[in-house]
Amino acid sequence: MPTTIALATSDADIARCFTVMQQLRPHLVESDFVPRVRRMQGEGFHLAFLMDAGAVRAVAGYRYYDKLFSGKNLYVDDLVSDSTQRSRGHGRALLAWLAGQARAQGCAQLELDSGVQRFEAHRFYLRERMHISAYHFVIALQPKCRG
Repeated sequence: MPTTIALATSDADIARCFTVMQQLRPHLVESDFVPRVRRMQGEGFHLAFLMDAGAVRAVAGYRYYDKLFSGKNLYVDDLVSDSTQRSRGHGRALLAWLAGQARAQGCAQLELDSGVQRFEAHRFYLRERMHISAYHFVIALQPKCRG
């Protein structure tokens, strides 16, 4: 079976992304995943997945938005490769696909945030010619939301 990248548009496609996505977002609950992604899709969220050998190997959640600072952007909320399949080019292929989507939509840039503890991910992003452009500051307004 060839490697393919597609958007998760059906409930079945969304559900098949859960196991890989949960590796990045362990707080997610399987029974809530499809309804939550559906709500987010109503707000402009897209869920893409890379299939190889009949299985989901990498997943990306992303959205488009405009900023006065930089113009139209593709923002990657989530990018994760199956931990049992790392270093096989799946993350690189999905990131390249996302960059292609951004170009096709006339985006000025592709951007993402990555937790400060994710050293392996940072090495990957730097290897893929991304650079660190800012700090991301947060103030908690209520207990951490998991829903």
